[in-house]
Amino acid sequence: MIVDLKPYETYRDSELPWLGQIPSHWQVKRAKSILLAIDRRSKTGTEELLTVSSAKGVVPRSTAKVTMFKAKSYAGYKLCWPGDLAINSLWAWGGGLGVSKHHGIISTAYGVYRVRHDAEYNPRYLDALVRSQPYNWELKLRSKGIWISRLQLTDESFLNSPLPILPSDEQELIVRFLDWASVRLGKAIAAKRKVIGLLEEQKQAIIHRAVTRGLDDTVPLKPSGLDWLGDVPEHWVLRRAKYLFREIDDRSRTGTEELLSVSHITGITPRSQKNITMFKARTYVGHKICREHDLVINTMWAWMAALGVSGIEGIVSPAYAVYRPRGNKLVDGFLDLLLRISAYRSEFLSRSTGIRLSRMRLYPEAFFRIPILVPPKKEQLAIVESVSSSTVSLGKNIETLQREITLLQEYRTRLIADVVTGKLDVREFARTLPADIAEEAAELAYSEFGDQDFSDADDELAGEPA
Repeated sequence: MIVDLKPYETYRDSELPWLGQIPSHWQVKRAKSILLAIDRRSKTGTEELLTVSSAKGVVPRSTAKVTMFKAKSYAGYKLCWPGDLAINSLWAWGGGLGVSKHHGIISTAYGVYRVRHDAEYNPRYLDALVRSQPYNWELKLRSKGIWISRLQLTDESFLNSPLPILPSDEQELIVRFLDWASVRLGKAIAAKRKVIGLLEEQKQAIIHRAVTRGLDDTVPLKPSGLDWLGDVPEHWVLRRAKYLFREIDDRSRTGTEELLSVSHITGITPRSQKNITMFKARTYVGHKICREHDLVINTMWAWMAALGVSGIEGIVSPAYAVYRPRGNKLVDGFLDLLLRISAYRSEFLSRSTGIRLSRMRLYPEAFFRIPILVPPKKEQLAIVESVSSSTVSLGKNIETLQREITLLQEYRTRLIADVVTGKLDVREFARTLPADIAEEAAELAYSEFGDQDFSDADDELAGEPA
């Protein structure tokens, strides 16, 4: 897809399942012959606080979308410097590691490793290697624990892991090639994401107009009395949520019912259909039961529209709110569309309580005070059908672009894996590339390849919008 790369001329067996055949001039040694474990602590906790991301590696916490799990004091946190490898010992298997470009402090749950003075090992090659898909096999093998989200990688276990050894000039060429490839692929993905953003805006505009103004432009409007909602059709009514719903708090006695996920993107879906390994509970006894037609809201992420009307029966986190309709005044599809528009998301945020954004909760008493727009049921059904037909082509175009992005991401993952493990020889091509390509690559910083932060994460089921 990028260049016509070929394998090295000769290979030998590394005797490692994840590494396989390596170029004949490469060697394999234990990480402890290359790296030292560093444990220096901050006395004041005032240094730059860093966080680790599965996509971006080690970055200043102030630049990441992280507002959760903040400590009262950072005195005693571990220090790391540019070139140090930082590993979140509990999330190494999930990509929670990377070589830092910054001086700062990180959680005491992290391991910090530095290249030995006598080891000619490029930290940026090390970063690409340990974050590659093949090496993840080694990280999973060496992380120990009774369940996946608490597998821990100790210093001893990591330092006993094998690393390929190759000439320093070859490492530099590999890094230069990967920088160049990241820039090209990053720009391609950024362009597709921009188009998706424009299509999403168009889709949301269609939905917003339909659920707040109806389908007939000639119908007289009236002030809703709400600045955030504006004018609405004259014959539509507003009812506070307390007159339309009642809170349900039925609990599972066995925890064996279908576990449901509540997402700001897909609404309510079986958790088994999603690739979720974080925030799993040891038992689901005591989880809330929801039935078909129930409205479920992740109270912590209501402002992101992490809610939905359930089409199936199952169980959800105890931190969620379950509301059952009073009567049949609302059509499921219409309610789902209405509560996701920006006006309602903003209202959810304004009525949520908390000291910071990621801990703002929309409690039932606040939700019940929110006015819900209720058109005649016949119009609700027509609106749902109209929105579906009007946005189907937009949805297909968005899906196509998202698939293309996924393919580019998968290609990049495979390319990095093949290059850092010696399956492809990039030396000759890399010599033709500009030496300053690293600066442009740093600006992209893997920003177009998704992200999951593992900083001080706990296993709270309701922690993130799934």
